Amino acid sequence: MNRYSLSFLTAGLSLGAPLSLLRAEVSAGQTKPETRQETPSTLTLARSGASYLNLSLITDVAAGASTERDAGTVQMGGHDPAQRGFTVQGAELVLEGYVDNYFRAMSNIVYGLNTHGESYLELEEVYVETLALPNGLQLKAGHYFTEFGRINAQHPHSWDFVDAPLVSARFLGPDGLRNPGARLSWLVPTPFYSEFYVGVQNSAGETAHSFRGVAEGEGGHDHGHDHHGMDPYGRPAVETGVHGIGDLLYTARYAASVDLTDTQTFLAGLSGAWGPNATGDGARTQLYGVDLFWKWKPASHNKGFPFVSFQTEMLFRGYTAARAELEHGEGEHMHIHVLPRETVWDWGAYAQASYGFKEGWVASLRADYVAPLERGSYEGLLHGARDESRAIRWRVSPALTWYPTEFSRIRLQYNYDHGNGGVAGFRDAHSVWLQIEFLLGSHGAHKF
Repeated sequence: MNRYSLSFLTAGLSLGAPLSLLRAEVSAGQTKPETRQETPSTLTLARSGASYLNLSLITDVAAGASTERDAGTVQMGGHDPAQRGFTVQGAELVLEGYVDNYFRAMSNIVYGLNTHGESYLELEEVYVETLALPNGLQLKAGHYFTEFGRINAQHPHSWDFVDAPLVSARFLGPDGLRNPGARLSWLVPTPFYSEFYVGVQNSAGETAHSFRGVAEGEGGHDHGHDHHGMDPYGRPAVETGVHGIGDLLYTARYAASVDLTDTQTFLAGLSGAWGPNATGDGARTQLYGVDLFWKWKPASHNKGFPFVSFQTEMLFRGYTAARAELEHGEGEHMHIHVLPRETVWDWGAYAQASYGFKEGWVASLRADYVAPLERGSYEGLLHGARDESRAIRWRVSPALTWYPTEFSRIRLQYNYDHGNGGVAGFRDAHSVWLQIEFLLGSHGAHKF
């Protein structure tokens, strides 16, 4: 089957067989519908018996301008274009391959420059996966992106836009939801692709933003700098260790895919995450998400063109914040604000469509929206106004992408950001970004 032979264009640049998906073959007559990409070759850098190592460097650089002086206020993702002028979004060093007949391993190390011109080094992922467990089971262990929805588990070079969706950056964090842990998945023996994921990970750190992570605010570009010591809802962060299993982060996901016709495929997923947050004992966060993906490609396609795809995700966050006392002022002018224990809910969504209208050319459009479901009682006590980290925001982003080859990509994108009259920390902003991406070496294929 070749329905997704173009997926290296829409999911990122790739060469080499997708080792993580070898287990997709199940009982006779049943396969996992096209979760692999058919790619031409693999570069073997080192080999010993059945072992080999693929090495690649994927670099994204952007240049642009924004009507907002501090573009980092508008751009929420940690690898978004963060400033007027030039931004090195990241140079990702990828090492992947078989460990032996039982395991494969992956390591993603990102080099970059923050908005102060200082270099930083970031370990995005390093994990090992089993290849030989029976009954469609697979175990992953290490430091990895949580399988929550579609965007979160993807690296920035796999995105269809130069920046992260607003709801993903606000709920899952500027650098995505990822932490050390373990995940077990089960490829259900059904006539169509059907898979369950359950996992447990650490709940602390900057990559557990809505849990025991400590927030920087909307922008997430100060890699290598200390956080402000506040949780996403204005309360002081409480440093707590792991005292029991209740202090860990638990996740679950179910995904299923069916072929609607010989030229159309539909995939749907449900995700959830539960764990403690940084406001104190007994304070917890719950995240829920639903995602949909549809793709059409005619049987008469030429190298994957033309095609049309549509993707959307909707997320909900319930945040139970512990009671807190905040001191304001000094001496006789000191006041104590008591923030009550309460649960507040926020939600957001994005929808995006891509049209591969000519070989190597893709036009895309995305709409983003994120907002609170209710106002927290703490907001009037703390700010006297709406909390910027929960303010209504929406964005519209058209983009045009050209792939000269499978090793390079040039993308032009315009953003119109609505800042809700300044409540979100900025007024309406117009931004234009030009991104170039290039690949050196061999990079394994991405999951469909």
